[in-house]
Amino acid sequence: MSQSGKSIHTEGTAVNTLLATPATRNTIPNRQALCETLLAEAKQDRDIVLLASDSRGSASMVPFVQALPDQFVETGIAEQNIVGIAAGLAASGKKPWVTSPACFLSMRSIEQVKVDVAYSGTNVKLVGISGGVSYGALGMSHHSLQDIAVTRAIPGLAVILPADRHETKKMTEALVNYEGGVYVRIGRNPVQDCYESDDYPFEIGKAVTMRAGSDITIIAAGETVRIALDAAERLAGDGVSCRVVNMHTIKPLDVEAIRSAVDETGRIITLEEHSIFGGLGAAVAEEVVQYRPVPMKIIGIPDEPAITGTTAEVFQHYGLTKENIQAIALKMIQA
Repeated sequence: MSQSGKSIHTEGTAVNTLLATPATRNTIPNRQALCETLLAEAKQDRDIVLLASDSRGSASMVPFVQALPDQFVETGIAEQNIVGIAAGLAASGKKPWVTSPACFLSMRSIEQVKVDVAYSGTNVKLVGISGGVSYGALGMSHHSLQDIAVTRAIPGLAVILPADRHETKKMTEALVNYEGGVYVRIGRNPVQDCYESDDYPFEIGKAVTMRAGSDITIIAAGETVRIALDAAERLAGDGVSCRVVNMHTIKPLDVEAIRSAVDETGRIITLEEHSIFGGLGAAVAEEVVQYRPVPMKIIGIPDEPAITGTTAEVFQHYGLTKENIQAIALKMIQA
């Protein structure tokens, strides 16, 4: 029941083509796709400026720095300063992009994000790199599992998590022409493709139905979208019609996609590389409970310091796996 290569049309959501069963292993991380796309845009627009907090290497931005040194600012390990400098550049007519570890950008400099970017209405793109548990072995100090909760609560700040390298490219192209503050979270390692190519429309604030379904819906964001697709494929073998929604923009939230899932499938699972508090699941639940409550399960990191280990090990420990999602979905359907 694979839907690879088919266009999915669902009322109220974007239309796209998915790659349900990737034939080859992707080796390009989203941060590399970001660099390549931003570099191409910056060569055409001298107002685009890249900022890094001693993070050009970990952000895969070395090619940008080498090609356009006059459009680059190095602040050193000073996350509060980098946000303030970016806001000042934006107020001067520049188009700054900040690349800094998500764990520090979203927590250490959150006052500057709130005041200098969001409240002041400056056109700053904040890219949290190595988000979630990308720095898995370094423990809680380097995990960013609260960043979505805090950033989506700030008025005037959009929050976006691209699913794969193709969506990262489309998102970057869209954000170059987007006026306003944005927090973007990307991981460190390559993820399997969700899309066959970047030849598709991308719209900020518009969810994508990656797979049609009528029995249950999995709503995911960022690098968990691939897991959701794989779980849906396994559920198809059980005779379950599982919808997969890629909620790449957590703010502004596509409430119509959520309402369609409620009305047309009656059950929802959310999947995220984030605390179960305040993230994607909470955002979806807030809409569901006010619209029409249906059975719902939030899958993420529980209220504890996440274990240390590789991303795969952390995901396995907390059940962010296709097998566990399959089991949960079957239990919900059988209830």
